[in-house]
Amino acid sequence: MKLFWVGVVTAFLFYQGQGVAALFDFNETELSMIEAYEFGVSKLDYNPLMVGLTLIHTAGAKGAVCLDGTLPGYHWHRGYGSGANSWLIQLEGGGWCNNIRTCVYRKKTRRGSSAYMEKHIPFTGILSDKAEENPDFFNWNRVKLRYCDGASFTGDSENKAAQLQFRGQRIWLAAMEDLMTKGMRYAKQALLSGCSAGGLAAIVHCDEFRNFFPRTTKVKCLSDAGLFLDTVDVSGGRTLRSLYSGVVGLQGVQHNLPRICTNHLDPTSCFFPQNLINNIQTPLFILNAAYDSWQIQSSIAPPSADPHGYWHDCRLNHAKCSASQIRFLQGFRTQMLNVIKGFSMSRENGLFINSCFAHCQTERQDTWFADDSPEIRNKPIAIAVGDWYFDRAGVKAIDCPYPCDQTCHNLVFR
Repeated sequence: MKLFWVGVVTAFLFYQGQGVAALFDFNETELSMIEAYEFGVSKLDYNPLMVGLTLIHTAGAKGAVCLDGTLPGYHWHRGYGSGANSWLIQLEGGGWCNNIRTCVYRKKTRRGSSAYMEKHIPFTGILSDKAEENPDFFNWNRVKLRYCDGASFTGDSENKAAQLQFRGQRIWLAAMEDLMTKGMRYAKQALLSGCSAGGLAAIVHCDEFRNFFPRTTKVKCLSDAGLFLDTVDVSGGRTLRSLYSGVVGLQGVQHNLPRICTNHLDPTSCFFPQNLINNIQTPLFILNAAYDSWQIQSSIAPPSADPHGYWHDCRLNHAKCSASQIRFLQGFRTQMLNVIKGFSMSRENGLFINSCFAHCQTERQDTWFADDSPEIRNKPIAIAVGDWYFDRAGVKAIDCPYPCDQTCHNLVFR
């Protein structure tokens, strides 16, 4: 089993025939999670705001601790002016750990211990404090909640023998309670967002987040690259279902999943967003690449499902995919569009499904809002999300299939 964690990558941008491609040094044995924070800075955020880490000192008494028992934390940049009473909570992503071995490994990284977390991180994209980079949310209270539990902020159990604390649900609650005392209780507007494993968490916790506030508060949720599909891999197996089954069973996730789902489906199925999104009452925006890079590499065509390496080159660079491989990936896109059909019927929900080989597009400045950022019908992601949040326009943007979109910032690995 590969380790489901975030490795360090080296990035730079170059131009190719279709849109922009980001090229990464890629160690396949280590990197099975692609996340925005790793991706270096683009032209616009050469001098990004750096925001310090705040540990949640009240969390310890609640048992709300990281995998290794250290305190959880967040980064908060205070809002001002018209945004003083508006709050954006961004849930960090970073894969999952699904067995004792991977969780023990993880607790020695920033994904399992605040002892290893960076003391300052850049706030870019949807977290930027510059109006020209983040037109609708730049002056809001913007919080990035660090991810150190390995189960999308949903677990609640422990393994004493391995000295592991699976307390994601308690971390989520302790963070929200702490932020309420910092002024979030007075919020007039709130948006819960997240990328990747954090995007899944934003879906799972969306209605819970809504219920923290009075009905007079405008509350919505945004999931970026969180639409992980229960799909068949290239060998006919279900790699991601197997991973999720381990996460759910090991970390005691089932008790914290929406009852409306677990009343009729098994807990692993209820960790898949496709079985949750139609029953969420709070307005939700789903932003996802139709050819999600993480899902191609770790769910559709992982090395474990491709022992002869037929998918090796395609997995790293879509330009090296054969016609039959592209057809397989078009089938994945079709499955994604079928999954969101019912969801898209709601007038309050929003969609932006672009035909790119990407993963996490809200926290990278070049994909969130820049001169050449990805667009669907001439509308970049930041404007689409803003239009939906502020009810300026309905947003149900679904791209034409690959290779029609010339605005993509595709991820290419080597």
